[in-house]
Amino acid sequence: MGFEVYRIKAKSIYTKSRIPGVDYVINQYVGCQFACKYCYAKFICKWKPYGEWGSWVEIKENAPELARKHVKGSVVMSSISDPYQPLEGKLKLTRRVLWYMDKRNELSILTKSPLILRDVDILKLFHRVEVGFTLNSFEGREKRLIEPLTPPQKSRINALKKLSDEEIKTYAFISPIIPHLTDVESIIRETRDLVDYYFFEILNLSASGKEFEALLRENFEESYKVMTVEKKFWDFVKELREMIQKLGVKTEGIEIHKRGWELIKP
Repeated sequence: MGFEVYRIKAKSIYTKSRIPGVDYVINQYVGCQFACKYCYAKFICKWKPYGEWGSWVEIKENAPELARKHVKGSVVMSSISDPYQPLEGKLKLTRRVLWYMDKRNELSILTKSPLILRDVDILKLFHRVEVGFTLNSFEGREKRLIEPLTPPQKSRINALKKLSDEEIKTYAFISPIIPHLTDVESIIRETRDLVDYYFFEILNLSASGKEFEALLRENFEESYKVMTVEKKFWDFVKELREMIQKLGVKTEGIEIHKRGWELIKP
């Protein structure tokens, strides 16, 4: 699969958020080189005529200038990309956006890349900042099939430790939780001294698309059955909640996608 970069001039960089508790979302990139097969952000391809998800990235070249605008409230980076995808290593677009942002904003960044460690110096200038890493324990064949281009989980956990050592607030976003594939308990045990809290998201099979659903059905039949058989699914949810409660971790809740979604406090 080829890869293309498209450069545009944006009219604004701060978008009003529909995420509960978040005022604005900022996306200096649209699209993502990591090309995770399950990514919900692939819906954006309906409005971007560039090709399939993972084959392109749109760059808002004037994002740093637009980031100077003062907005009141909390800001999340990013919702339809990874701010530290491989391109960022060369372009430093995210770094420049962070530099020009109002440091009084409450900033939350979610990534899968340890490249964020490069920007610790700027992150520490924010009055309130937190960094989350997406963790899901995919390794070997699972990772090759589901998210082959992402940094290894071990490197993400090492980055969490370094951020924690720098006294930057951190969280683990355990997602997607796929029955028989995502070892939630192992992730918690490995990271509980490194993060301030957890967020758990069970796979949204519908949003992941028909191609990923077929991938899951063909390669991980038992996982697919749990996700699609009503009783199996809710038994899994019950066991997951009980395990989380037993471990006593601090969490923002479990996001469960089944006929819509609901946020369940463990």
